[in-house]
Amino acid sequence: MGSGRWSTDVYTAADNYRRATGTSAFAYSDSGARQAHAALDPKGVGKRESRDSAEHPFSTPIAVLFDVTGSMGGVPRVLQTKLPQLLGLLTRKSYATDPHILFGAVGDATCDRVPLQIGQFESDNRMDEDLARIVLEGGGGGQMMESYELAMYFMARHTALDSFEKRGRRGYLFLIGDEMPYDKVKPREVAKFLGSSKAEKISTEAIVAELTRTFDVYYLLPTAAGHGGNRDVLKRWRELLGQNVLELDDLDAVCETIALTVGLGEGTIDLDAGLDDLVEEGSTHRTTVGKALAPLQRGGVVRRGTLPVGTTGSGNERL
Repeated sequence: MGSGRWSTDVYTAADNYRRATGTSAFAYSDSGARQAHAALDPKGVGKRESRDSAEHPFSTPIAVLFDVTGSMGGVPRVLQTKLPQLLGLLTRKSYATDPHILFGAVGDATCDRVPLQIGQFESDNRMDEDLARIVLEGGGGGQMMESYELAMYFMARHTALDSFEKRGRRGYLFLIGDEMPYDKVKPREVAKFLGSSKAEKISTEAIVAELTRTFDVYYLLPTAAGHGGNRDVLKRWRELLGQNVLELDDLDAVCETIALTVGLGEGTIDLDAGLDDLVEEGSTHRTTVGKALAPLQRGGVVRRGTLPVGTTGSGNERL
């Protein structure tokens, strides 16, 4: 929901405890879990909400969903270790006002036990707890497709954002993976994994158009992943998202890439200033992030649209 404040001290204390006791940061998954944690199970969820509060009156929703199949299983571990850096850039550098972060995971609904996991929008250390609950199933069907379209369906129809409803400001959605979506949302998968029997068959193009009314959507493709650099994968995602398809040479730079993309979208930085901030923060990924974000720079600084309150828009409005 987005209440509370992030504490690096709390994060560090929890990390030190895990190290001292030999406890995994992903203890739920490493225990052999084969079903979604109750806190991340999307079945029966009405809405995941990013709401304003007295603590955070101008919330900025940021969702990060990652493929946990095959070679992508390391993504959540990187995110978990670099959470303080992500939050530091967003808040200390004022890239975004009152960020609310949601984490989730994507698999393959045709064959995986846990093809979709969706946490809550959080502003405090509960986001670390959500990451720790993710099942790293490592499955997938081997056909260079995963159920991103099911994840996008959830984010389009099962989220509620005060930033959009009150201020006409879209949130940010980052999909991290190395495969293509299926060509349509299947009602039987919506019924099985989301618990809704009212879904219609809808093309992936149509659900992307619906999703981009409320979210600026980015696809991050690590080049070292199993299908990194694959032309078919890149072509398909560029058909769907255009310049918002970003290739990332080093997975360790994922948090910095997300933070600077948000800063660019909010108009609080330009790329050169953001890259200088990385150096100031001690990051070694200036070159990697600069290369990844070059498409946004070439296409002009992308700023989130501001719509009149009460309108839905087409998803293409820009300042």
